[in-house]
Amino acid sequence: VMAVIVSPYLSFPRVCHSRESGNPVANRVHHTFRIPAFAGITTINKWDPELSRRGRPLKEFMKVSKRIKSNLEAIEKDRVYTAEEAIDLVKKTATTKFTGSVEVHLKTAIDAKKTDQAIRGAVTLPHGTGKTKKIAAFVTEGKEAEAKAAGAEIVGGEELIKKIKETEKTDFDVAVAEPAMMPKLATIAKILGTRGIMPNPKTGTVSENITTAIAEIAGGKVNFKNDNSGNVHQVIGKTDFDNTKILENLK
Repeated sequence: VMAVIVSPYLSFPRVCHSRESGNPVANRVHHTFRIPAFAGITTINKWDPELSRRGRPLKEFMKVSKRIKSNLEAIEKDRVYTAEEAIDLVKKTATTKFTGSVEVHLKTAIDAKKTDQAIRGAVTLPHGTGKTKKIAAFVTEGKEAEAKAAGAEIVGGEELIKKIKETEKTDFDVAVAEPAMMPKLATIAKILGTRGIMPNPKTGTVSENITTAIAEIAGGKVNFKNDNSGNVHQVIGKTDFDNTKILENLK
């Protein structure tokens, strides 16, 4: 398993070219800090400044700000950083006006095309991600007040399903449901599924104990799974978190 902590402030757009086809491909360069605790990290991505687009050098249409240049100088590209050092460096280079997120990216050796190797699960971060999630609860009659008290902002049953079906609007980040509501959710499964918010027993968003499910999500429970490349990406905090909190979330 390979892991990297990525600072959103050390990323910038670039255009690279396939040596086979010569077609420009939009990409983002993530500056990675090596963490030996996760068994070795790949080095920073580099580009060939001699490659050109329609005869023009890349440097003519790729601009790098002074802030990013300064941050790049703070990184020793071939150095293996400890988790503590990497977190400290992420925070030091967080120089934008907004409060950004700190992410961990895991590179695995799985074949993402094989379902039996898929990585998927849920974990409760001790200090949360720093993001407030808007929760929708699909419950049976009589459970509305209970779901509201647990922290769900949007609560309903068949009337809520009908509204989503008609408008195709989903003004929430996470959806939870009682098992009895799942057959009724089939009518909007395509809408919720394509947006990644369809309740699923595997992620703990389908439960008889709807109060506990909502409380866990509000308390910092996050779902993770591998992407098409076999990598796992997860936010583990904000740049204004204490270093100790980010480290505990990472662990």
